Amino acid sequence: MTRIDPITAAVIQGALENIAIEMGHKLMRMSYSSIIRESEDFGAALTDATGRQMCECKMSTPLQSGPIPGYIQNVIQVLAQRNDPVRPGDVIMHNDPYGGASHGPDVAFCVPVFVNDNLIGWSVTTAHHLDIGALSPGSCGIVDAVDTYAEGLQFKAIKVIDQGRRIEPVWQILRDNIRASDLVVGDMEAQIEAARIGAARFVALVKANGLATVTAAFEDLMDYSERLMRDAIRALPDGDYTATTYLDGYLDDPDPTRRDLPLVVTLRVRGDTLAVDLTGTAPQLPDKPVNMPLIGTVDCAVWLTIRSILLDSVTYGAIPQNSGLTRPISIIAPRGCLANPIFPAPVIARFCSGNQLADTVMKALAQVVPHQVSAGIGNLRVVAISGLNEGNHWVHMEIMEGSYGGRFGMDGMDAVDTLYANTRNNPVEDIESHIPLRVERYELREDRIAPGQWRGGIGTIREFTFLDDAGFSLEGDGHAYRPWGFDGGATGHVASLTLQTADGSERALPSKVPYFKVKAGDRLISCGPCGAGYGDPLLRDPDAVASDVADGLIPAGTALRDFAVVLRDGAVDTKATDAARRSRG
Repeated sequence: MTRIDPITAAVIQGALENIAIEMGHKLMRMSYSSIIRESEDFGAALTDATGRQMCECKMSTPLQSGPIPGYIQNVIQVLAQRNDPVRPGDVIMHNDPYGGASHGPDVAFCVPVFVNDNLIGWSVTTAHHLDIGALSPGSCGIVDAVDTYAEGLQFKAIKVIDQGRRIEPVWQILRDNIRASDLVVGDMEAQIEAARIGAARFVALVKANGLATVTAAFEDLMDYSERLMRDAIRALPDGDYTATTYLDGYLDDPDPTRRDLPLVVTLRVRGDTLAVDLTGTAPQLPDKPVNMPLIGTVDCAVWLTIRSILLDSVTYGAIPQNSGLTRPISIIAPRGCLANPIFPAPVIARFCSGNQLADTVMKALAQVVPHQVSAGIGNLRVVAISGLNEGNHWVHMEIMEGSYGGRFGMDGMDAVDTLYANTRNNPVEDIESHIPLRVERYELREDRIAPGQWRGGIGTIREFTFLDDAGFSLEGDGHAYRPWGFDGGATGHVASLTLQTADGSERALPSKVPYFKVKAGDRLISCGPCGAGYGDPLLRDPDAVASDVADGLIPAGTALRDFAVVLRDGAVDTKATDAARRSRG
């Protein structure tokens, strides 16, 4: 039932979205670290008083904005258990990975929004911080934490500002227990100011339009988003659709239970509802942090993938991003599996696991909407690099791109963050101007295209030279399992990681590397995975193959071997190509 006229609802929607976007821009401009300023690894959103999402910043990563409702719902619960009231002027810090947060380094600052002493909503920013006091420097690549206590400081609905007054002991704990604390605490203060801006804009919107009007518009917008999702699900044939992919796990571990870990997704379509059943997924690793929190990681991976595929913005345009989209979707995850671990199982390295889960959801959906999915993705990797300068820590975090598989009518995207990550690359100039590191190579891998009617995307080669003694840790995946090809397309290419020492020796590394010391002159070479192909390679447009050859992505011999395309002086020999393709059937 419509509560408000559609024009007013559209105006309110636009205003809410602009508030979230402004919060994001202000946070980026005020931040100290490149992971927020350049990579955009942050979130910004408004919720109602109960934690239902009203809007989110479109340029932030889904893995940051998506969990915000879970943050708020747990904050409300924890404060109620403490009998700790929420008052105007409060700012609450929260990063509990078992309380809505995706993992400990993703810290939220929550500003309650009041009008006439009535709580009407929350303005929230989240961001990935360079360090949170874990067992080794940095906040990624912590692949050997034995439990959540080893993953760094945990803040469960802690007030850092109480009715406008800073709680200085909390800020002192942060400064005393976090490496590179000037950067990290500076980013946190930027988050607070950005959230306060969002709260002020929200109050102004309510005062201009009235709380009843804004509330009615929000309820209608949620109902509208829900209707769109239900209609998209209803268009699918009822049935169960199952897919399995695998995580590397710990390839160098002698314990077989810690490697080759299955992720199993069964989509159960019934009318206008969709249940995502993860039964069959590997058991949790009780002392390795690749487990995924159900709320904050698994739910976001599932929701993002389903929403992106069934309600593609190219077809549907801008859709209000709010909690209505998730109402028709339920998630079943057996307690104690990788996708629903039991506290205190560690979770800090859940990034690649969750991205692979999203890819598995897409593989299951490929059975019913084949023209709306891509073939298998090349997963990402994250490296933390750190060192000491006269007793002071410097820390840098780098998200290294993966690639998409081909999709119906389009080649896979090269060198891009995939699925729920959606962060930007870090400019070489920014890296080299802030830390003792030189980027020797940053380029696409050559002759690593996965053949298909629409080829797979290409991963990157990143080569770093350490200019001072330092250390690094890295979490990644995709060294053991190739991305899945679709409808005759070839599987993609795996990743690799190599350390070349200054004395000339070379060492292959697995996809997960705990803190590892390096010397000045050592080099780290990362070859990212390449996405899979979609469709029969013999149906690929010969001119597209010739273009890849001209761009130096593949040699002419590969064009003939993989696509049966014959080139003469760089141009397609149509007659010879037709003959070559006929000979292969």
